[in-house]
Amino acid sequence: MMLEEKKINNSMQNILMENRQRLNISGVIEVVNFDDETICVNTELGLLTVKGQQLKVNKLNLDNTELLVEGQIGSLMYSENYSKSGFFQKLFK
Repeated sequence: MMLEEKKINNSMQNILMENRQRLNISGVIEVVNFDDETICVNTELGLLTVKGQQLKVNKLNLDNTELLVEGQIGSLMYSENYSKSGFFQKLFK
């Protein structure tokens, strides 16, 4: 448990939202999937799900671990334990 806490404390992530229409996220490892209502992003701190309307991935720079999303942002939610197979199994049930 101490190793897990140490790993989280060393991870860096910033989220900046402007007027619920523009979202800048750092610490991005990969974009798992996206459409105009949901964007799922694997970050250094876990799976982040962005929900809204007319969402667009405007900039993705994995070298700098940055993602820029624009649209009408409704919610942000982290999932603690992320695994690709588990996520997709739940999605298609």
